Amino acid sequence: MIDITRLPTILHFLETIDQFKTIYRLSYIGEQSRHENDAEHTWHMAMFALLLHQELSIEIDIEHTLKLILTHDLVEIYAGDTPAYDAVGHLDKEKREEQAAQPLFAQLPEDMHIQIYGWWREFEEGRTPEARYAHAVDKLQAFAQNVFAQGRTWHENGVTAEKSRAYNRSAREFDPALTQAFELLYQRAADKQLWPEQRQS
Repeated sequence: MIDITRLPTILHFLETIDQFKTIYRLSYIGEQSRHENDAEHTWHMAMFALLLHQELSIEIDIEHTLKLILTHDLVEIYAGDTPAYDAVGHLDKEKREEQAAQPLFAQLPEDMHIQIYGWWREFEEGRTPEARYAHAVDKLQAFAQNVFAQGRTWHENGVTAEKSRAYNRSAREFDPALTQAFELLYQRAADKQLWPEQRQS
């Protein structure tokens, strides 16, 4: 028997998360007319995960991974995006996002609240293979997006190839397939002279 009293609550939450489309990141979309938003990042990240998981050397539950991906940044509706290289913003990022998670997910029926909060915590803690894969793909998509947008964000924020490699190290080392994917993109960035230090020389 369907409990129709749940439906207005679920629909209200779905309306709330429409705001996800208005949270903009530092990265640009490929043709550089505007910044990428969180919903676009999440969709693209899900596609990266879906298309690459069969190339991995380890078994991954892709359905579960996609659940983590779809929920991993929703708290930014209330907490805002924290750019990757924003050292100050990362000081209280965990606290801000935890404070955002409770009122956001509490808008759902209790069982869904517990489930989605659990997926979000699993991603944050990164202890399962699926969470670690989701983390790696999060960084891979963001890196690829900057390549697709001709390194514009790197130039505007002084991100060097060395700094990028250090930031992406754990993602690059997650699995040989992702190592190769990153290296193909790093080679493309170098060949097209997308790094600030290349254009200055």
